[in-house]
Amino acid sequence: MSQPSSIPHSRPSLGEAEAQAAADVIRAGWIAQGKKVDEFERALAKVTGQDQGVAVNSGTAALFLALKGLGIGAGDEVVFPSYVCTALWHAVRQAGAVPILADIAPSTYNLSPVAVARAITPRTKAVIVVHSFGLPMDVADLKVAGIPLIEDCAQTLGVSVGGAPVGSQGTLAVCSFYATKMMTTGEGGMVLGREASLMARVRAFREYDKRDTLESAFNYKMTDLQAAIGLSQAARFKSFLERRRVIAMKYAEAVRGAGLEPPQVPSGREHAYDRFVVRMPTPVGPMLERAKVLGIACQRPVYLPIHRYLGLTGFPESDAAWEHTLSIPIYPALSDGEVNRVVEAFPSILAG
Repeated sequence: MSQPSSIPHSRPSLGEAEAQAAADVIRAGWIAQGKKVDEFERALAKVTGQDQGVAVNSGTAALFLALKGLGIGAGDEVVFPSYVCTALWHAVRQAGAVPILADIAPSTYNLSPVAVARAITPRTKAVIVVHSFGLPMDVADLKVAGIPLIEDCAQTLGVSVGGAPVGSQGTLAVCSFYATKMMTTGEGGMVLGREASLMARVRAFREYDKRDTLESAFNYKMTDLQAAIGLSQAARFKSFLERRRVIAMKYAEAVRGAGLEPPQVPSGREHAYDRFVVRMPTPVGPMLERAKVLGIACQRPVYLPIHRYLGLTGFPESDAAWEHTLSIPIYPALSDGEVNRVVEAFPSILAG
């Protein structure tokens, strides 16, 4: 008897609609930045509650251009969590600024307001708020007079906090459309905001050509080919969220059956379930190996906290999350049969 195929940790939800959208752009003959990019920018501005967007070629580029638009550079400090992917550190360094890491709150995996307050100095010019794993943070907890907030919505598009869309409360919002994000254009990202002069600066940094003055810029443009795929994804995005929630409810039941706590959703917030993460009582290393043997690709939700790359200490909650948190496959392309396989395998993954 043949073994069932492995279930990947992440997989994009692509279909005939995306293939047709891409083919239409190719047939039209305009595949560079154009009308489809404009349309995609307007669509995502509606999702995040901002006035306009600037589409770019990656989420990391979006972070970098957000910092550049705010005028952040040499000697300025930018606060963000250590328990995130390294894109934030790279973007801050590329802007010439100083990364300042802060610890997380254990119940939400989002920034700890207490840790942020300790990290802020007179040189702090921005705080990047990462809405981790699909659970948004109430950015009101982080607002400090005069310090811009950049909301990183890569994992939490389409949900709300207190009735306000995630991405609508910061000075700027950024998104990533990498293959494993909430929606995809293959690669891609976007900066969103409502202040016209600020967004004009971001837009000016996006491309270097056809300008009256020779100022530092680069090519961060998105193509119409990518944007057409993104528009197809945006049209189906509500169904993506609904599917994630259906799967999450099945996982939550299995987690409770094992005597553990599923992800908690504070009052007034919605969860997008970009990741389904479970805090385990013991280190997850052996569980990852057992899951692999069973053909289920579980992961640590963050490969390695940034402070560990730098040899820093003093981030106990980030360390505990890295040691004890397991991420289980959850995405709209999972079939019911695959979901059932994950649920049935859960006791074996936890064995021992």
